[in-house]
Amino acid sequence: RTRLERQALGTVKYPSDGQYLGDFKQGERIAQTGVGMQWSDSETTVAGGNCYACHEISPQEIAYGNIGPSLKGYRKLRGASPAVITYTWGKLWNSHAYNACSQMPRYGDANILTTAQLKDLMALLLDPNSPVNK
Repeated sequence: RTRLERQALGTVKYPSDGQYLGDFKQGERIAQTGVGMQWSDSETTVAGGNCYACHEISPQEIAYGNIGPSLKGYRKLRGASPAVITYTWGKLWNSHAYNACSQMPRYGDANILTTAQLKDLMALLLDPNSPVNK
């Protein structure tokens, strides 16, 4: 791990309640939406993740980008061990923790998404009942 990656990993704030998974249905909405932090949005617009711009996620979605890796079957392929859960949280919080040159937004560290939104995205990827894992 590089010095920059170690520094980025040090910024990750894990859920204080120890709960990493929210509602995968809300996670799908967050992954689909690209609003927030754009010149045309108001200051009260809640940001989305716009994850499909770069990733294949749910097999039901036919429009997605390929800049990032496919996340389809995330839990089925990676499992849901504590190491996978904390890695996934860390990657969403500050992607530079695992790749100093990552183009993925630092959703938590840059205050793009809330902790609740991150938990919903985690559920989209890791809940066994999520369409991502069917």
